[in-house]
Amino acid sequence: MSIDDFERYPLTFGPSPVHRLDRLTAHLGGADIWAKREDCNSGLAYGGNKTRKLEYIVPDALAQGADTLVSIGGYQSNHTRQVAAVAAKLGLKCRLVQEKWVDWDDPGNETVGNILLSRIMGADVRLDPAGFDIGIRRSWEDALAEVEAAGGKPYAIPAGASEHKYGGLGFANWAYEVQRQEEDLGVFFDTIIVCTVTGSTHAGMIAGFAGQDRPRRVIGIDASATLDKTRAQVARIARHTADLIGLGRELRDDEIVVLEGWAGEEYGIPVQSTIEAIRLSGELEGMIIDPVYEGKSMAGLIDLVSDGTIGPDSTVLYAHLGGQPALNAYAGVFAS
Repeated sequence: MSIDDFERYPLTFGPSPVHRLDRLTAHLGGADIWAKREDCNSGLAYGGNKTRKLEYIVPDALAQGADTLVSIGGYQSNHTRQVAAVAAKLGLKCRLVQEKWVDWDDPGNETVGNILLSRIMGADVRLDPAGFDIGIRRSWEDALAEVEAAGGKPYAIPAGASEHKYGGLGFANWAYEVQRQEEDLGVFFDTIIVCTVTGSTHAGMIAGFAGQDRPRRVIGIDASATLDKTRAQVARIARHTADLIGLGRELRDDEIVVLEGWAGEEYGIPVQSTIEAIRLSGELEGMIIDPVYEGKSMAGLIDLVSDGTIGPDSTVLYAHLGGQPALNAYAGVFAS
């Protein structure tokens, strides 16, 4: 088996753009820093990393004759917004469980940003007071049962599409896409920086890069604040995905790197380094990042380059996974 043996339903424009972050590179004075922009990857509701994952999940949903996509996330979930967009594109119904994963009380947290977009796209949005956990949720299982009891044919997409059997394929393919873009650009990215929470974005990258000739570091920056659970989930999904695409060897433990230090105490709460990273990215590059994911992975990149952990001879690719609509729910942080 290889990645080409899996059916893919195109939801993206094609390869997502790659560009050098000139002013950030000069400001940090170390490694050469580039970005690959999943926030610009699709015309479906601002796109993002989950849209790429859904390209490999949609064929299975259609083959099963599903009429309703059922998924789950927090109130400001990027994933559920992208599921709603894909459902609209396919002419399917969409049922979303939105739990209170983030203890954040900015006015409009339940009405603006991602959740607003999901409602505009016709999703049946149900709020639930349950808190954050990256595992399989009872509220989601109940939603699946309710759709079925009402005569629908639900298709289950777990949080972040991560625990889905094909959840890692989108970013395994991303790794091959990067390899092709490197050839076109005449550059080699020895270090990849990516945010990791439910794990399949990072895991897919690990599996995809593991089969390539030139070794590189794929560094996951934890934003879950549940490090052990996230690391274990990344490892499990990476190994499963590697088997699916026929890697032909066992992934080593040293290929699965999830670093802590930038998540803060709770998922979804921006800390000082998050806010500083968002401002720096905006002021130097006009590149907007969010407070839940990218602000934390960018903070990690800044520190790792600044302290020399990523050396000055490195060429770094920052995976921008999207998520900017959530900024609307965090406006108070940037009010002054």
